[in-house]
Amino acid sequence: MTEQPNANPQQPGEPAGDRLAPRPLARPAVDPAQAATFGRPRGVDGAFDKLYQPGTNGQAAPNLNLAPPTPESLAEAFRRPPGAEGVVLERPHGGNGSEPAANDADDPLWTKTSDPWRDPGSGAVLAGPAVQQDSEEEKDAKRPQGALLSLPEVLFGRRVQTKALAMLAAVALVIGAAGGLIGWWFADTGTELTGQASISEADAAKERPAGSIADIAHRVAPTVVSLEVFKPGADAGQQGSGVVIDNQGYVLTNEHVISAATSDSATKVTAVFFDGKRVEAKVVGADPKTDLAVVKVDVKNLTALQVGKSSDLAVGDSVIAVGSPLALQNSVTAGIVSALNRPVTAGGDGGSAPVIYEAIQTDAAINHGNSGGALVDATGALVGINSAIRSSSAEGGSIGIGFAIPSDYAVKIAKTLIKDGKVVHPDIGINASSTVAGSSTMGAQVRNVAPGGPAASAGIKEGDVITEVGGRLVRDSAELLVAVRAREVGEVVPVRLVRDGSSLVVDVKLASD
Repeated sequence: MTEQPNANPQQPGEPAGDRLAPRPLARPAVDPAQAATFGRPRGVDGAFDKLYQPGTNGQAAPNLNLAPPTPESLAEAFRRPPGAEGVVLERPHGGNGSEPAANDADDPLWTKTSDPWRDPGSGAVLAGPAVQQDSEEEKDAKRPQGALLSLPEVLFGRRVQTKALAMLAAVALVIGAAGGLIGWWFADTGTELTGQASISEADAAKERPAGSIADIAHRVAPTVVSLEVFKPGADAGQQGSGVVIDNQGYVLTNEHVISAATSDSATKVTAVFFDGKRVEAKVVGADPKTDLAVVKVDVKNLTALQVGKSSDLAVGDSVIAVGSPLALQNSVTAGIVSALNRPVTAGGDGGSAPVIYEAIQTDAAINHGNSGGALVDATGALVGINSAIRSSSAEGGSIGIGFAIPSDYAVKIAKTLIKDGKVVHPDIGINASSTVAGSSTMGAQVRNVAPGGPAASAGIKEGDVITEVGGRLVRDSAELLVAVRAREVGEVVPVRLVRDGSSLVVDVKLASD
């Protein structure tokens, strides 16, 4: 192994041994731009305090290049006054700059010569503001108070006499009053068609005693619904009314209102209540022969209409019709009972069999859409189901002749539909027509007799004229049908008839249709 020579030879007086030489001094490169900005001035090698030599009165060293001398014009304008030793440019308030002010304690800033940051050769020092600022109170106190101007001086620029001012006010008042009177006169007499009206106003409150039409309508409205029958995708549908007869959701209406739903399962029935609630209604059963049907809605806490006795009605009794004529929901009309036990023949359009029933005739306005609605008496009880009208026009508008199915019969049919879904009717087993005008006997003339039927078994023949059924007068074929349907299947009914000018009575046991 080769020994390296010692980097630092042994000096005299030092102990023998190996020593390491100091590391070389690292001198990083200096940016010339930074050196020009932050470096020492040219010609200065040491500290800055060497620039000022004692006895030179702060003059720079001969080898230091300073800024050029101040122009004579600026020096004359801003230098100290000639011969004023110790006077600075900015003098303190209350003094001339050569001595402290009376209100200054100790040594003021401009007399401090021991301040290391103060240039002793500078002529400007820090001091207070050049002009002293006064407070608002001092300003108000110093502002001179002159004489206040009077109103005449403000208005006219000079003094006027009080008398003249009063006369001027009186003239202005007269002119204003005259202008107002002229305007009133033109407004009041300018035209004969305008003026001030005196309106007589009625009392704000109205008395609606119990039993009034308003009271009945208020109680009945929640029990009458509007029925909309439509097929999805179809352009139009049917519309009518219905009456809630049971709080379980059973609604009584006319068969012709929901006939489209009974013949086509795709057709839907919607019940619309008086508060706007819409629910689907299912067909429970329908009877085309009596034009009655029952639908059911799934609604909780329904209000059912109380059912009265139509047999207690008398001609002239007040009645009220409630329904949705022409889709106008919750419409109410009032009238009287015009007739009772009126045989009505309706329908028969499109090849269907006509509907014949015994009806209550009323002059309460009934129109399309009222069908299936309620006819109530003066107590608000149901006495009929509005079903048909007589009209003198093709549009079928009301002319004061409307018909309703009596509640006694309608509720009986409804109970059977709810129980069995269908209804069977008693039948006498004949076809009949009304006798022609001028006949000696008024009634229903037998046209043919069903073989083996009730009439054939009782001995009734073709050509016989039936005048009574069960003691009820028969004046035409419609009255014969309603008289038979008023009985029960299997019931034996006495039938009076005229044969060859002779009157006779036969007993007929009614069968089912």
